[in-house]
Amino acid sequence: MNDSIDMVKKVFTQKSGRVETNKGEVYYNSLFEKAKQRLKALREQEPLKDIDMIDIIESEGVNRRDFMKWVSATTATLMLPPMFAPLVAEATELMNRVPVIWIELQDCAGNSEALLRSSAPTVDDLLFDVLSLEYHETLQAAAGHDADKQLEEAVEHFKGKYLLFVEGAIPMAMNGQYGTIGAMGETFHEHLMRMSKDAAAVVAVGTCATFGGVPAAAPNPTGAVGVMDLVKGKPVINIPACPANPANMVGVVLHYVLTGQVPELDSLLRPKFAFGYRIHDNCERRAHFDAGEFVEEWGDEGAKNNWCLYKVGCKGPMTFNNCSIIRYNEGTNWPVGVGRGCIGCSEPDFWDKYAYERPMANAKIKAPTGGVEKTVDEFGLGLLTATAVGIGVHAVASVIAGKKSNEGEEK
Repeated sequence: MNDSIDMVKKVFTQKSGRVETNKGEVYYNSLFEKAKQRLKALREQEPLKDIDMIDIIESEGVNRRDFMKWVSATTATLMLPPMFAPLVAEATELMNRVPVIWIELQDCAGNSEALLRSSAPTVDDLLFDVLSLEYHETLQAAAGHDADKQLEEAVEHFKGKYLLFVEGAIPMAMNGQYGTIGAMGETFHEHLMRMSKDAAAVVAVGTCATFGGVPAAAPNPTGAVGVMDLVKGKPVINIPACPANPANMVGVVLHYVLTGQVPELDSLLRPKFAFGYRIHDNCERRAHFDAGEFVEEWGDEGAKNNWCLYKVGCKGPMTFNNCSIIRYNEGTNWPVGVGRGCIGCSEPDFWDKYAYERPMANAKIKAPTGGVEKTVDEFGLGLLTATAVGIGVHAVASVIAGKKSNEGEEK
C-alpha cells in the first residue's frame, strides 16, 4: 500500500501538470520536414470531395486576412511554433483527402450540433464542409437499407485509411440490447467493434463517447461505457466535454492531416494541446480566488461583481480543458464567463462527482490561504486512493505552486 501511495505522489508533481510547449529546435525542424513531405504526398492524391476551401470561405464572407488570423490561432492551439502556420493553412485545403466516418451511439447529437450550427459559420464550421464525410446519419439524406449500404461501401473502400468519429456511449448491460442499430439489430457494441476494426484511428467525441458521460451516471442502468474501454490495439483519441469544443475536433483532424499521426495524448488519451491546461490557471476570475473574494450564493454582491465561483461549486481547480483559453463560439464566451461555475464535464464521472453546486468535500482546498496549489497533491492522492481508479491523474497536479510550494517542503 505504501508503495502505491509513493507512486501516486510521484505522479502529482508540478512537472506532470505542465504542458511542454517548447520541445526544441531539432524536434520542430524534424517535424516541419515530415509535415512538408506528408502534405506533398496528400496533394498528389485525388481529392475525395471536389470542394475548394478558399472558395468556401470567400463565399461565406470570410476574407483572407480573417482566415490567416484563424490559421495563426490554430497553429498556437496545436502548440506549434509560428513557422508551421503556412503548413497549417495548406493542411486545411487538403482535408478533403482524409475520409471520415461518423457514427452515433448512446448520444444526443450535441457534439454534431456544436460543430454544425448554421448561424454565422466560423472557419471551424466551414472546414467541416471540406472534410470527406463519408457517413453521418444525422446529416445524410439516405435512410434504412440505403444508409446501411452507404456505410458498408465506405468502410470497404477506405479500409485502413478512414478516421472513425464516435459520438455517444456504448450500453453493455442486458447483452448490449439497450442500444441497437440497423435492419439486423446490431448492438452498439458490435457496431463499434466492426467499424473500428479497419479505421486508421478512432476519435471519441464528447464525454459520453470518452468516459460514458450522462448515460453512465449512477446508477448507470444501461451499463454505459466509453470507447476506450472497448477498443484496443487501435489509436484512440478522446475529445471530452459536453459538448466538445469544435476547435478541438478540427484541431485533431488538422493534426492528423498535417503529420499523419495522432497528437500527443495524456493518460486519459486526450490531446495535450487541448487538455494540458487546468481551467483554474487561465480563468479571468482567478485573481478573485487569490484575493479571497467569492460568490457565496447566487445573486449576491459577489455574483454581481464577477467574483470567484468556487464556493458555489466551480470545479475549475480540478478540471483540465482549454475552454477558458479558446472559449466557445469563436471565442465569444464560456460558462464561467457568463456566471456559471465549471462542472468538470471533460473529466471522468463528472455528472456524479463534479456537477453539484458546492465544493467537493474531499478536495481539501484551502482557499484563499495557501491556495489550491498548496494542497492539490493531497487532493489528488485522496481522490485516487478513495476511488481506486486513475480519475484525472494529471488533472490535479499543480502548475504554479513554484516558490511557495518549495518553501513549504523545506520547512
